[in-house]
Amino acid sequence: MENLLYIAAIVAAVAFLILCIALAVTLNSVKKTLNNVASTVDGLEGQLQGLTKESTELLHKTNLLAEDIQDKSQKLNTVVQAVQGVGESVGNLNSSVRRITSSVAAEVERNEDKIAQVVQWSNVVMEIRDKWKERTGTGKDKDGWNRYSAQAQKRLPEPEKIDY
Repeated sequence: MENLLYIAAIVAAVAFLILCIALAVTLNSVKKTLNNVASTVDGLEGQLQGLTKESTELLHKTNLLAEDIQDKSQKLNTVVQAVQGVGESVGNLNSSVRRITSSVAAEVERNEDKIAQVVQWSNVVMEIRDKWKERTGTGKDKDGWNRYSAQAQKRLPEPEKIDY
């Protein structure tokens, strides 16, 4: 029975040895996994720092852009106000032209008979002038050329025909 006790102790020692080896292998695998996780975390930390730096620069540029847009918006408001002033001036000018036009039209309506008489008299004077120029035969055309009646013109002699 004593042998049995020794055999049981040896079996227990071998089992303990197998258990320790399995535990060592498992712990070694966990160590490798943790090392990989640590290196991944280090890489992520570096990438996160780069991302944080780029985000900070982007935020700074965005703030500068927002300020620039606000400045340009204020300048544009000034231009819009100036254009609005020009529009009001044009509106005032249009209303002045309308008033003048209506007053001229009203004046023309009141003096319509007198204007018609003036036009008739000017037509009569123009006809008399044209007839006077026809009689004298020394009137000038619109182009400034002297105009002669057919009676005052002399014909040139016909050129002689030469046979060759």
